[in-house]
Amino acid sequence: MLDGPSASVAIVGAGPAGLMAAEVLSRAGVKVSVYDAMPSAGRKFLMAGKGGMNITHAEAFDTFVTRYPARRAELEPILKAFTPDDLRAWINQLGIDTFVGSSGRVFPTEMKAAPLLRAWLHRLRSGGVQFKMRHRWLGWADGGLRFATPDGERLIHADATVLALGGGSWPQLGSTGAWTEILAERGIGLSPLRPANCGFETRWSDVFRQRGAGQPLKSVVASFRNESGETFSQQGELTVADYGLEGGLIYALSAPLRDAIASAGSATLWLDLLPDRSPENIVERLAKPRGKDSLSNHLRKRLGIDGVKTLLLREVLTADKMNDPAQLAAALKALPIQLHRPRPIAEAISTAGGVEFAELDQSLMLRKLPGVFCAGEMLDWEAPTGGYLLTACMASGRMAGMGVDEWLKS
Repeated sequence: MLDGPSASVAIVGAGPAGLMAAEVLSRAGVKVSVYDAMPSAGRKFLMAGKGGMNITHAEAFDTFVTRYPARRAELEPILKAFTPDDLRAWINQLGIDTFVGSSGRVFPTEMKAAPLLRAWLHRLRSGGVQFKMRHRWLGWADGGLRFATPDGERLIHADATVLALGGGSWPQLGSTGAWTEILAERGIGLSPLRPANCGFETRWSDVFRQRGAGQPLKSVVASFRNESGETFSQQGELTVADYGLEGGLIYALSAPLRDAIASAGSATLWLDLLPDRSPENIVERLAKPRGKDSLSNHLRKRLGIDGVKTLLLREVLTADKMNDPAQLAAALKALPIQLHRPRPIAEAISTAGGVEFAELDQSLMLRKLPGVFCAGEMLDWEAPTGGYLLTACMASGRMAGMGVDEWLKS
């Protein structure tokens, strides 16, 4: 039995999954050291909270777990052990209040990640957790963990290891995906890393790119149908990028769009630019006499269509279709946008793919490497933004920490 002060655990990765594992183990009286390649902890966590720290979601748990459709079976027991309500209570224990936004998203009252991370790191250090920064993991040698450091290579020995190395997005913040080669050499089954919650490229004309890039497309419904006949549809907001489309609405559809492009080479996204109007109402309003008004003014006065929405119509439709009320009305309810590829992993908010769950036992230990546990985004799952990513990362870190504790005791 290796327990108490005699047991030591190395946690590789100072993101939310690794920090949560460190908290569980330090509370169990285990000697914990956290290693990370970056100069400070939680860099991606801080970046994720730059526009408002969305930590979790307040919807009913039965609905919450549906946000992980491909890996619900594997993640549900992990999330049941640390629910969104548990996460909010944990944040409150750090002295930070939360509130529920109008969309059901949960935020710290100050809306920032820095105060939360600062309080968390203080509690971890007070609990005896040691942080070893600028330690880039290189794999194993002689029964120990190899790290590249500013002072040369170091070999660290520990009784158990938690790998919480993130995916492959935002590599400048530490998630490089370099660990995939290390684990593959050990025969660990991996699903290839792919971009998730990402923008998609299309082929805008130079004129539209110059005039439309950076403009928001508000209150639209985006729909997509895959080769299996499944339909995905959601209302929200997009942003026109010089390369194509980005923003929360397309991020929510990124998984099926990405998979369709991988299979067929492209995918068609259908935009309803007037979701609050019926096709009949649009036809009726377009049929009213235009007088001396230009088509742009007619659209603005009759339907409230202007700015980038008008530019987008002209980008997609021919002049004949723009001047045909029936075809224009149909396009306003279902404007086709051809997407050709997702943006690179480095630009994505998160990644899909990683360590396959079949390689792990229920406590997230690698079956082929006893004493080595995995947690966070490096596991093979994905979820939309909205607090789902952070909740699952932290819940899996907690599960791995509990698994290490039980393994050491056994």
